[in-house]
Amino acid sequence: MFSAIGRIFRTPDLRRKIVFTLAIVSLFRLGSFIPAPFVDFNNVQACLVANQNQGSSGLYDMINLFSGGALLQLSIFALGIMPYITASIITQLLRVVIPHFEALHKEGQAGQAKLTQYTRYLTIALAILQSTTLITVARSGQLFGAAANQACQNLVSQEWWAVLIMIITMTAGTGLIMWFGELITERGVGNGMSLLIFTSIAATFPGAMWIIKESRGWEVFFIVLAVGLLVVAAVVFVEQSQRRIPVQYAKRVVGRRTYGGSSTYIPIKVNMAGVIPVIFASAILYLPMLITQFNQPQIGEDPKPWVVWIQNNLVYGDQPVYMLVFFLLVIGFTFFYVQITFNPEEVSDNMKQYGGFIPGIRAGRPTAEYLNYVLTRITSAGSLYLGVIALLPLIALSFFGANQNFPFGGASILIIVGVGLETVKQIDAQLQQRHYEGLLK
Repeated sequence: MFSAIGRIFRTPDLRRKIVFTLAIVSLFRLGSFIPAPFVDFNNVQACLVANQNQGSSGLYDMINLFSGGALLQLSIFALGIMPYITASIITQLLRVVIPHFEALHKEGQAGQAKLTQYTRYLTIALAILQSTTLITVARSGQLFGAAANQACQNLVSQEWWAVLIMIITMTAGTGLIMWFGELITERGVGNGMSLLIFTSIAATFPGAMWIIKESRGWEVFFIVLAVGLLVVAAVVFVEQSQRRIPVQYAKRVVGRRTYGGSSTYIPIKVNMAGVIPVIFASAILYLPMLITQFNQPQIGEDPKPWVVWIQNNLVYGDQPVYMLVFFLLVIGFTFFYVQITFNPEEVSDNMKQYGGFIPGIRAGRPTAEYLNYVLTRITSAGSLYLGVIALLPLIALSFFGANQNFPFGGASILIIVGVGLETVKQIDAQLQQRHYEGLLK
């Protein structure tokens, strides 16, 4: 391993790409600590400390994870990469309902470039919306939830022109992050957007572990660390697991040339949906929290019974009802997303068009039914796996005093492992292109 790392830095082209990637990542992290204009930095830091001490989960904890802690600091990169993630998911889902988007997806590189342009426009629109919402919540004093005190009521300026400048600054920060990601993809190593998300999540890892140490001591800290390493190993194993369906192509003679006659396979991963179901389920469970925020009782009034029930069961992650609903939502969204992204009928038609067939299965509709049968069985196991992984931060919240962004579970571990594996594979491929041994044996 160490000799392979040495070969990486002895290869000029690869060394230049890695140094460039690290430089962009450093700029990204630097911007996460620069406060936006008209933000009271001292009050924000005081509220952050109060939020950690009380172990409260505010309205934006999940989004704060993807921004590397920049959101709750109200920095110029407060929104992080989240608007781009949301825009990408929306664009992908719109392929199902808008035929033009599906046609662009099938056009190849030109169509993909057009979809990317639509994603950029939607990212800026979402950044304007999210920055406006964030600043509005900060002005109302509810950004830190239960940790809110008098200092948290005066985080930003109340002037309209100051609010406008903050919105423009945060939106511009999102555009700059998007540009950073594209620069890494073009001139660096790995997928730029994924690496920025990886960096944001990894940056919160020491703080999350230190909270466990402060609240539970060194013994629990090392136990959690050992269990975390086992979880990482299990996630790597499952993420690499796939069912390979063999496909045989018949020989075709066109003129003097013979085509086909080869055999390949269709790889169906156990976790085809990735981290998307966890993000969807988390977003849905933010709705009850929003409902309670906008249905607070007036002075002298008793809270409504249904609002009290939501606050006691669907707001905080350590509640059994919250865990059960979250688990079921992850399973449901896993099936939903896999059905959208993998169409057995389309795969079957493409195989039939090029003379391919699954040994023992007739081409056409029987092939589609077989693929759907295999996909359903694998997705069942994958959805249960995702549900358990998604519950790990909530279990840590209940038993170890961690917060909901516990790094050894949920979206964080899936992204860290997925991006890490993909980046290592790309570096390994570039090493092998230069006739060296790769990182992977």
